[in-house]
Amino acid sequence: MFPIGDDNSDLVITPYVNYAFIAINVLVFVFLQGLGGNEWFNAAFSLVPKEITSGVDLAGMYEFKSSSGQVLGSIPHVDTPLPVYFNFLSSMFMHGGFGHIFGNMLFLWIFGDNIENLIGHIRFIIFYLICGIAAAVAQVVMGPDSIIPMLGASGAISGVLGGYVLLFPTRKVRVILLRMYTTVPAWVALGMWIGLQLFQGYMDSGEGGGVAYAAHIGGFFAGLALIKVFAMGKAPRYFARESS
Repeated sequence: MFPIGDDNSDLVITPYVNYAFIAINVLVFVFLQGLGGNEWFNAAFSLVPKEITSGVDLAGMYEFKSSSGQVLGSIPHVDTPLPVYFNFLSSMFMHGGFGHIFGNMLFLWIFGDNIENLIGHIRFIIFYLICGIAAAVAQVVMGPDSIIPMLGASGAISGVLGGYVLLFPTRKVRVILLRMYTTVPAWVALGMWIGLQLFQGYMDSGEGGGVAYAAHIGGFFAGLALIKVFAMGKAPRYFARESS
């Protein structure tokens, strides 16, 4: 099931923040990451769990192993120009390749504007960043000694998905399902997504995996837990013609 759009008929504000987040991610990927090929930038500003738990900036080549102790390869680390804790923020706007950034930005484009429309620009900024940090913390907790760098907006966007499914559970989402175009309620589309994350996270061996499932799950549940707080005092917005 692949989401391609949703019902935006109730939007009454331009989601400038959502557009800005998408633009920042794209600009970082193109100009700072060199379309993913700038190895120094990727190593310097991605988030490494062991650097966070130890407070020590890693530099040099480090072997990484599977949960069974098998050596899977080595990873280069470089000195981080800023404190390692800054990478909670920087890694949130970095991506590993074209497919990675395309999928993340598509999900943010589809689901982020509805959240911003309800809670407003400033609250959306704070909500998004907190969910991203919570997602990274979840991944660090699950692998505190991991030396594998983390990068991507997936954790923060997972928080958006968690908030969306709680606020708009029955909203129609347009999806490609088994090569067919159809619509399903948001709770079906996003429920299947988080179910897949839970299953794959359980099956994943951990140290050797290429997807931060714990971050996805942590971000999603952070969004579920926080969205009602950020929506306090905010009445649903509707087109003027619908409320007249």
